Amino acid sequence: MFDIISLKEGLENVQGFFFDGVNSGFKKEGNDLGFIRSDEPFSVSAIFTSNKFAAAPIKHFRKYPKNFKSNFILLNSKNANAMTGENGVSDIDELFANLGKKINLINPIMSSTGVIGYRLKKDKIIAAFDKFDFNARNSHNVATAIMTTDTFKKELAFSVELENKEKFCIAGICKGAGMINPALATMLCYIATDAKIPQSDMDELLRSAVEQSFNTVSVDGDTSTNDTVMLLSSGVKSYDKTAFKTALNMITKELSLMLVKDGEGANKVVCFEVSGAKDDNEARIAAKALSNSPLVKTAIFGEDPNWGRIASTIGASGVECDELKLVIKYDDVLVYDKFNTELTAEREEQAHKVMQKDSFKISCDLGVGQGKFSAYGCDLSYDYVKINADYRS
Repeated sequence: MFDIISLKEGLENVQGFFFDGVNSGFKKEGNDLGFIRSDEPFSVSAIFTSNKFAAAPIKHFRKYPKNFKSNFILLNSKNANAMTGENGVSDIDELFANLGKKINLINPIMSSTGVIGYRLKKDKIIAAFDKFDFNARNSHNVATAIMTTDTFKKELAFSVELENKEKFCIAGICKGAGMINPALATMLCYIATDAKIPQSDMDELLRSAVEQSFNTVSVDGDTSTNDTVMLLSSGVKSYDKTAFKTALNMITKELSLMLVKDGEGANKVVCFEVSGAKDDNEARIAAKALSNSPLVKTAIFGEDPNWGRIASTIGASGVECDELKLVIKYDDVLVYDKFNTELTAEREEQAHKVMQKDSFKISCDLGVGQGKFSAYGCDLSYDYVKINADYRS
């Protein structure tokens, strides 16, 4: 038995870490450079983008040996340091060579987000090192330092009390609003805990949590070069695998839904629940196809209960399906089955009212098996186009 309690603020609740953010000049105002560090090396587990053009910070991370420990993560926004070749990696080494003159570094890590194709402005970053308070514990500052088109900071924290009354904390910060696709997202996410979790459990539980959270959400179907989820452990408190797994799943799920809620120009969050598929994998394929479909997303924006777009997307996804077995509902409103292929005025009005809500569920029973999976997405609005049309400005 264990209790999980939601806490105010974010990383401040976790013992063993320091963090802060400053303005280095990448943004006209607000923080754009931050850090997470510890006095003693912390354990780290990471999952990165599936994009073949992985950014320089990811290449730099992968140079370290398996199961290495670190004591410093440097974070920046506005510049992705992606598609910059070996220069991008050597620029990171040069930054850490300068930072190492100010503080002891052990296998330092860097994460970046922003515009692709430009080398880091090292002079600005190096000059900003003098602004860092290495003993600060300001989750707000570091959470805002990684924001790009985000409209709000994303942070969560939980305290977990075990049956023997011992406790540990887990907290996370995350950024992301566009290029969100079910293969992580355009996102940086850092989850810190003071639980003394074994490295093997970190790797296992993080993979499982990401698969059930960040890999189920979509804003626009694009996968970034910089996607990163890291789990960090200072290891100074107790640990229970079942309790930790539950808390980690909660924090990743809630953070992933924040990404959808903050989708660029998004007005609605939709759960695409597929059941009755041949197996779970086919349910996953169909659900992700729905969450990625521009036609489905624009129908959601227009609050149009056009179930034909749902059915067409499922059929195009390649999964086993049968129009005589398919059942589609918007929340509890039936919009299609073999007996109701045309929407009556009454049912169309009911479905339209469902779609006027900020969040709702589209459920699709394929009727061919026991497979099930839920993916999450949002609408695609005029504002999404406006935001991304002038992203570099």
